[in-house]
Amino acid sequence: MFGNFGGTELLLILAIALIVFGPSKLPELGRSLGKTIREFRKSTQDIVGDLKSNVDEVKKEVEEVSKSIKG
Repeated sequence: MFGNFGGTELLLILAIALIVFGPSKLPELGRSLGKTIREFRKSTQDIVGDLKSNVDEVKKEVEEVSKSIKG
């Protein structure tokens, strides 16, 4: 939904940012935004990794219980 920006939309966003923040603040704003996005992606990757390891642990426990019930 939000990822479908065309050239016109990006130009409009940049023009508004230039008016609101001024040309001297735009590089700082860009760095801050990039850092925030990087940290967000890293956090989501960490969460996904934790969930996958928890799922793997539960699978092993279920398999062990299943084997003990059958055998």
